[in-house]
Formats: sequence, structure tokens, C-alpha cells
Amino acid sequence: MTPAGRVLAAPDKFRGTATAQAVAAAVAKAARAAGWECDEAPVADGGEGTLEALGGRVRRARVRGPLGEPVDAEWRMREDGAVVEMAQASGLTLAGGAEGNDPVQATTYGTGELIATALDEGARRVIVAVGGSATTDGGLGCVTALGPRRLRAIDVTVACDVDITFVDAAEAFAPQKGATPAQVALLRRRLERLAQVYERDYEIDVRALPGSGAAGGLAGGLAALGATLVPGFDVVADALSLAERLEDVDLVVTGEGFLDAQSFAGKAVGGVVELAREVGVPALVVVGDIYTDELPAGALDGLEVVSLVERFGPEKAREDVIACVEEVVGDALRTRAGG
Repeated sequence: MTPAGRVLAAPDKFRGTATAQAVAAAVAKAARAAGWECDEAPVADGGEGTLEALGGRVRRARVRGPLGEPVDAEWRMREDGAVVEMAQASGLTLAGGAEGNDPVQATTYGTGELIATALDEGARRVIVAVGGSATTDGGLGCVTALGPRRLRAIDVTVACDVDITFVDAAEAFAPQKGATPAQVALLRRRLERLAQVYERDYEIDVRALPGSGAAGGLAGGLAALGATLVPGFDVVADALSLAERLEDVDLVVTGEGFLDAQSFAGKAVGGVVELAREVGVPALVVVGDIYTDELPAGALDGLEVVSLVERFGPEKAREDVIACVEEVVGDALRTRAGG
């Protein structure tokens, strides 16, 4: 039987309700039931979920957590190098959220230990995903754990999920990590001094680098050691050959928990939509909810967008997101197939 068409399932996570992998599997299940073929390519933007999106052999290491306690952190070894997710070692969740965090003392030391572990196991290329941090230490803990010469002859790519610059990371994100206004001011001064130290010691001024403030300045600290800062979605899309995979499909399905202005400012869904537009592939965007007032003009032009909250109500959309995604995608594919 000839398939009705071919779909690429490239969703991001629905934060708090479903992983990108689970949503992609739901799209694939709906596609098969509707007589379509499906290529599953769950995506991420450099934040949590990047580890799963990029894949590889699972490795674990015991490292220092954000508040000093030991944690067992997962990382991956791919054929082309290692993937480290800083949230596994220095994440806000590990600190007990904003309420349990100590935003002034929280350290990226464990992330440095995790990178060092990957190097010890032979990696010569490392991707560091930096979303979900508990820290605003400017990467000092990580830099200290690695040492000044550890990254020589190593290709380190930092997958940044924001483009905020180094010193501005304090005001932008420290309050989300539990910092009071007085602590924010302290952290900003500390980042200003640290930027001067990095420039003195490594001859790199991280203050104006886009993305250097990601993970409370961890990206800037790694840049001082020679790492390259890249938008996280671009790193994932390149590793998954997403543009090439889009050329062989009739529809791409993407989505996330909340569609807002950030979705089209370097995040995964906006990236998938942009790639689809470039190759002329129609896109179905399935999201938990939409903040329409926050979207930039023209963001939804030419897109089929479905809000699960609008279609099923908030309770069902939250508690049974996978079944909701399956129903939406199945209906859309059967309609496209003429049935």
C-alpha cells in the first residue's frame, strides 16, 4: 500500500508534561494510523532535553552539584564527540528549584568535572548545552575545575538557548533562580569583575559576546577558554541533519508547551518553522497553549497552529497531552490525505 505521505516529527518538549521523544512518538503513531510514513527527529534548543535530542551512548559520572552535594550526572558519547548538559550537573532542579537554591553560592564546578570526564574518556569534540542552570557564577566553577589548559586542541561548542550577554545575565535570570534584588546587584558586580579577570588571563573580552550570559555566564567562561558559542537550535539541527531530512517530507509537525515570542527568538519551534519555510514544506504546530498577544507580527503566517488547551480544555491538555497530540495530528493527516 502506497503511503499517503511522509511527515517529519520534530517537536520540542512540552515542559512539565511530555518529553520531545514522547511527543515525536505520538506523532509517529498518529501518522501510521492515518497511512503516512514518519521520520522522528525530536529537537531542542540548548536547554534541557538537548542530551536526549542529540543521543549517543549513555555515560554517568559523580560530580559536585550546584550547592556542593554530589550528584550522578548523565552525559552522552557520540561517534563525533561528547554531549554534556549542564543542567545534569549544575541545574536549578538539582538545587530544589528557586526556593531551595542559594543563588550566590551556586557553582558550575560539577559541569567542569563532567566536561573533564568526557575528555578523560577520549572525546576531542564536546557540545555543552547550557539551559536550566542554578548558577550565576560566570562559569568560574567550571573554569576552575577544568584548569586553564584543559581545552587546548579540543573543539568545544556551547549550545546557547539565549543570546543575553555576560554581565546582563544577573538581572535577566538570577531572580528566576531565587536571587533577591540585593543579590542580583552583587552578582552583577561579580560578573563585571570576572569579565575583567577573563580578559586579563585569557585575552578574551566576553562582555559583548552574544550568548555569553547563558547559564549565568557559564557560556562566557567557556568562551574565555576557547569555546565557540552557537545558538542551541542550530547545534541540534546540524547534528540531526534536519534541513536535509526536511527535503524528503510532505509535512513537518513541531510543537512545545507554550508558544510565545521566545518561540521565534532562537527557540526550537521557530527554528523548525524557519527551516520548513526555506524548503517550502508546510508545517503543523501543535502546542499546549498560545500567548497570541506576545507573538511577533507575521509569526504564524502560513502555519496551521493548534492549541491543545483551546481544543480540549486546560485539564485534559495537561493530563493527557500525548493522546491529545495523537488526535490532533491524526485528524490533520487524514484531512490532508482527503479522507
